[in-house]
Amino acid sequence: MTPPDAPSNRWSDLDRPPLNTAALRRGLLRPGASWTSLDVVETTGSTNTDLAALAAAGRLAEGAVLVAEVQTAGRGRLDRSWTAPPRSGLFFSVYLTPRDVPMERWGWLPLLTGVAAATGLARAAGVDTALKWPNDLLVTVGGQERKAGGILAERAGEGVIVGMGLNVSLGAAELPSPTAGSLALAGAVSLDRETLLRGVLRSLEKWYRAWREAKGDAPLAGLQAAYAAGCATLGRSVRAELPGGRTLLGEAVAIDGNGRLIVSHGDGRQEPVSAGDIVHLRGADGGLT
Repeated sequence: MTPPDAPSNRWSDLDRPPLNTAALRRGLLRPGASWTSLDVVETTGSTNTDLAALAAAGRLAEGAVLVAEVQTAGRGRLDRSWTAPPRSGLFFSVYLTPRDVPMERWGWLPLLTGVAAATGLARAAGVDTALKWPNDLLVTVGGQERKAGGILAERAGEGVIVGMGLNVSLGAAELPSPTAGSLALAGAVSLDRETLLRGVLRSLEKWYRAWREAKGDAPLAGLQAAYAAGCATLGRSVRAELPGGRTLLGEAVAIDGNGRLIVSHGDGRQEPVSAGDIVHLRGADGGLT
């Protein structure tokens, strides 16, 4: 019997087996694929930070994927922390360099990743995943929307690093907050992290290629419509906290061609809000949008 104070090792929790790097590479690193390398590390502070350091040193090629079994300093927007027990989720980052897309359209990359994750998880896990603008993944647990994942995109080198954290097998007692959720609690048909990771990355590859072929034109690529169809924020009253202490109240009515949220005021005026402008976005009643 393993002593209760014994250090963790790769087989210490057989309900949460380690990822098989060789199998993931066989399934994702094929000729002509978008993914050019894939590495899995046991633990790191942040996969985004690790890839950013490689990009700064000029040692990172487009299509690099870095996965961590556990992150000790995972970050969301505005440096909010993201932590979870080892091997209980998916924590990974990819490096993209869409040089053929005008830079002003690169802001679509986190939204694109959200669409890819939602569609990939629908197939791989059988879970209906909704999108909270601009970067959260929501699942339904006990009839309530809960945040199960988040996306963070950061400029690095000549491209963008897009990171994702997703709660997979966390039980109710392991959740970081009462508003969090996991695929397990949402009734996923599969919690196999390799299956889920392959599903998300293949979906991301499909959407990324379509977006690049359209030169970043989200409506032309079908991305704007797909995001709007899966966005739980639309049609709801929202309260957006903006820099400088300004608060915007209104109804979220659309996602425009630049990926901005269009908020309708009570007097009929409509105001676009970009992800970079948002400090907090909540439902007008204080709940998730």
